Amino acid sequence: MIIFEAKYFYMGFETGFVGLFLASFLAATVVPFSSEILLSGMLWAGYDPVLCFVTATLGNWLGGMSSYAIGYMGKMRFIEKYLRISIGKQEKIRNRIAGKELWISFFCWLPGFGDVIAVVLGLLKVNVWNVTLGMFIGKLSRYVVWGYFTLEAMRLL
Repeated sequence: MIIFEAKYFYMGFETGFVGLFLASFLAATVVPFSSEILLSGMLWAGYDPVLCFVTATLGNWLGGMSSYAIGYMGKMRFIEKYLRISIGKQEKIRNRIAGKELWISFFCWLPGFGDVIAVVLGLLKVNVWNVTLGMFIGKLSRYVVWGYFTLEAMRLL
């Protein structure tokens, strides 16, 4: 796993912002990948922090929205048949999270769980605009905080 990430870290660093965008996109899907390492490497190498944050956020946000879209294309009958969650229970869950979509989608930045949250929000056909905004704010916050700590560590060394 370390060899896998080191190889792609180097490839992403060599391709600059395109590599960061692709790494961030992949990190927001079910592909196990860490874009934060590449972001830190680019900041360490002197790339513009604002462009790094924007690029990583857009890539990760679009990756998360693709997970939402995959869930959205799912059928309620599929959920009922394979996950054994009745349509009535699905409606109950949707009603329970109604009005909280923005906050729930904010947590799509979480490693591992965030991908699942995005797919489930899609499966439940929650409001796309709330998901879009909440997910974007969450992903931006993630990279800004990570980048801030990277820049502070650089300053201390």
